[in-house]
Amino acid sequence: MKKGIHPEYRPVVFQDASANFAILTRSTIKTNEKITWEDGNTYPLVKLEISSASHPFFTGKQKLLDTAGRVEKFKKKYGKKEA
Repeated sequence: MKKGIHPEYRPVVFQDASANFAILTRSTIKTNEKITWEDGNTYPLVKLEISSASHPFFTGKQKLLDTAGRVEKFKKKYGKKEA
């Protein structure tokens, strides 16, 4: 591997404040914030707006839409007109 052409790959904490969820993983993302993790070490911090802990699909709180009614309304409005 060539020296100096690859980004720094290091441990980073990703935190979803809305769900009180954080995960320590490795990344090349750049950030200026830091956090002290459970092991006592300080790591770069990336704040997330949404994660698997707060996303409706993963939490089971996803709402199903009435697509049948929408399709019928679309066909009625834009469907072929009979001659």
